[in-house]
Amino acid sequence: MAWGGVSFNARTELVFIQNGTLNAHRYLTEVLEVHAVPFMMTLGENATFMHDNARPHTARMVNDYLDEVQITRFVWPARSPDLNPIEHVWDEIKRRLRKHVPAPRNSRELREMVVQEWNYLPQHVIQNLIRSMPRRLQAVIAARGGNTRY
Repeated sequence: MAWGGVSFNARTELVFIQNGTLNAHRYLTEVLEVHAVPFMMTLGENATFMHDNARPHTARMVNDYLDEVQITRFVWPARSPDLNPIEHVWDEIKRRLRKHVPAPRNSRELREMVVQEWNYLPQHVIQNLIRSMPRRLQAVIAARGGNTRY
């Protein structure tokens, strides 16, 4: 599993979660403390952290830690991952990976290709996704929470 964070003008390094599943403790110690929160601190006090409602992200220990370090979080509607720009970044990386010839032969090659595509993805692609958020939110409101073209 890979984790990455984006903002309008920057992105984190990718974090690969090795050996097992991501639980709240691992999310806190391997992602938040080491990567996400230091990245958020570089963005200034108006930055808002968006993660989805996956159980590791909503655990009490995670929320307590984010409160302690004063990270503002986006209140996230249930079953709405398509509203998070990072999901569309991952979709773009997957599209780019499918174009690789030859395809990766093993997990090491796949990881290298994912890192390469993450690093080569133009920042303006991320910026366009972030700029599209007001339209996406309006579409969800117009659809009364139903499906949209996004």
